[in-house]
Amino acid sequence: MSAVLKPEHHLHDSGDSAAEELPGRVLVVDDDQRLAESLQKLLVLRGYAVDLVFGGQAAINRLKSASYDVVLLDLAMPEVDGHQVLQFMRSAGVNALAIVVSGESAVDHVSRALRQGAHDYIKKPYVADELMTTVSNAVRKKRLEDSHVEMQRRLTRSERLHRFLVNNSPDIIFILDQQGCFSFINSKVETLLGYRRSDLLGQHVTRIVEAEDQEKARYFFEHAHTSNDSERAINMALISRPTPAGESRKRHFELTMSTIGDDDALGADARQRYEIYGTARDISEQIEAEEFINFQAYHDILTRLPNRSLFKDRLSVAITQAHRNQEKLAVMFIDLDRFKVINDSLGHTMGDRLLQSVSQRLLSCVRKGDTLSRFGGDEFTLLLPDIKSEFTAMQVAEKMLESIKSPFDIAGHEIYIGASIGIAVYPDAGDDIDALIKNADIAMYRIKSSGKNGSILFSAEMNGSITRRHSLEQDLRKALQHNELEICYQPLVDTANTNLYGVEALIRWNHPRYGRLSPAEFIPIAEDSRLIVEIDRQTMREACLHVGALHRQGHPELSLSINLSPVMVEREDFVQHIFDTLQATAFPAQRLQLEITEGLLLNDRKDIVEKLLQLTRAGINLAIDDFGTGFSSLSYLHKFPINTLKIDRSFVQKLHSESEDACIVSAIVSMAQGLRMNIVAEGVEHMFQFNYLRSLGCNIVQGYLFGEATSLADVVIRYPYGQRLNRSATSVIDPRKG
Repeated sequence: MSAVLKPEHHLHDSGDSAAEELPGRVLVVDDDQRLAESLQKLLVLRGYAVDLVFGGQAAINRLKSASYDVVLLDLAMPEVDGHQVLQFMRSAGVNALAIVVSGESAVDHVSRALRQGAHDYIKKPYVADELMTTVSNAVRKKRLEDSHVEMQRRLTRSERLHRFLVNNSPDIIFILDQQGCFSFINSKVETLLGYRRSDLLGQHVTRIVEAEDQEKARYFFEHAHTSNDSERAINMALISRPTPAGESRKRHFELTMSTIGDDDALGADARQRYEIYGTARDISEQIEAEEFINFQAYHDILTRLPNRSLFKDRLSVAITQAHRNQEKLAVMFIDLDRFKVINDSLGHTMGDRLLQSVSQRLLSCVRKGDTLSRFGGDEFTLLLPDIKSEFTAMQVAEKMLESIKSPFDIAGHEIYIGASIGIAVYPDAGDDIDALIKNADIAMYRIKSSGKNGSILFSAEMNGSITRRHSLEQDLRKALQHNELEICYQPLVDTANTNLYGVEALIRWNHPRYGRLSPAEFIPIAEDSRLIVEIDRQTMREACLHVGALHRQGHPELSLSINLSPVMVEREDFVQHIFDTLQATAFPAQRLQLEITEGLLLNDRKDIVEKLLQLTRAGINLAIDDFGTGFSSLSYLHKFPINTLKIDRSFVQKLHSESEDACIVSAIVSMAQGLRMNIVAEGVEHMFQFNYLRSLGCNIVQGYLFGEATSLADVVIRYPYGQRLNRSATSVIDPRKG
């Protein structure tokens, strides 16, 4: 049974006040029911919450399930006495004060009870006031002890929580003494920088600062002692603990520090050891991200070279310095030759890798203070500040050309490439950014139009050539619309019987203002502007109509050879357009030979191979034009359905029995015979060249020896079909000279 007297006043919010306001909980343990109930009533009248049990075992059972402030315990009880209850309370850690209320007055009983943990001893019969005073004091003591234990628990928990927060903070947290040495540092320093805390305690803070930031760090820490600012922050590079090999890595941190003031509850002695509180937040990823964004803004991501914006910035600075110091500087415009063919043939991924390799070779040719940039596509620019003369720039250009002369090994492909370099020197070729870049570009186009793979200095007369180029592109569009381009034909002669084997269709342009233009001048313009596709289509259609008419006039064996641009072959409608043209003109497929560039041999794309296979299945012959100049691997000949190899005129023109070119021609002929291919030699101008090629087994020849390119009617008149070659005449007549 129990009874509780509820106080009529309200409890305060404070924990300590609430503890004082709550009634004490008392357990009365006695085997004398009358006495126990009397004691219970007395305690209830005084405002205590009281439970009553009879006997020691009942007390033990109750203490296992309930908690009390005070236990009033009789010693002399049957079966389980008070001493056994005290033993249980002690062993079980019961958090209650035991007051023995017993008739046993012997010293040994009292002493034994106190040794077993009893708080006090009251002899029966007790005085009510004395008993109440003892109980009141015990409850108060119990509450104080509980409050102390709770406070210690809270302090311990708070300390653990703060230690957890400090050591698990994403930042390094530290405290410095008056000398700037570490008095405290959390364990995050081990994770971020690899130092043990014991390594740094007592060490000056600059020990972990990167050498380049040492001066900044000393100023910052000294100012932190004297500054009135509550908090200061700075970005600084810290170094990690050296590895066994002596290597350290650098990371960037944002350091925030504040002075520990006099009003802090640390005491004077503590403030000498703890003067500055600081944190170091790792911002390496943020710095790297900012640097990467900045890098992207001023660099080409593919080659990692400066981009156009950074190049112009540096050129602007270089021009200012050159003007101040009366110095020269050079701007080079570098355009890769044959890159578009390689990019279209092997794909953009291979093209990107080639650009990366080229950029590394070009970089190896320049000084540390020079700026090589990727201007866009396959174009590079180079700034050479502080040069002595134009000759210095020419030397660098030649060095670059030589560096990229060797083949590039890209994913198993051996790729050869050249470059056209235009050079503009300050102040002769311009005194501002735009003028220098534009004039270097003009000089580069002059090299391209003259045969590519070389370098040239800008001169004033070149301005007219670039204007001419732009004018030609516009005029070429009009020429296509008005059908101003004309087709000329060059004879192809069979070396076995010196009969006319066929003709090659060649495009010519008789410009209304510039006169008859060389294909070398307008074909590159057509390819760059993609007008070459329409030119190829018009040429094929008209040539098929012209030669087809000869077939119907009694010359059915005459073959027609036509050059095709790689741009044309790349188109999805390429094959279908060929078939449509043959059908529309009624031209026999077996009398058509299409000449493709050697650059297409570099292509492993299955769609290109399939296109060419479709043509050969239809009976069309395929030839490789200018064979031997493209540096392609002979292994590609097995992958393409090629019927004919055309030996480039550069080998034939230098041909004599002991020349190196004679060996090359002989090797090409032997290889073609081994592959069961036809051979056509271009540029035959002399009879001994014809005889030598025929002795090697070359099938077909063409060149000025048999007549220059002219109209098909003139070819038929000058060279009737089936008529043998008049050796005595052709050996002395050069058609170029009339």
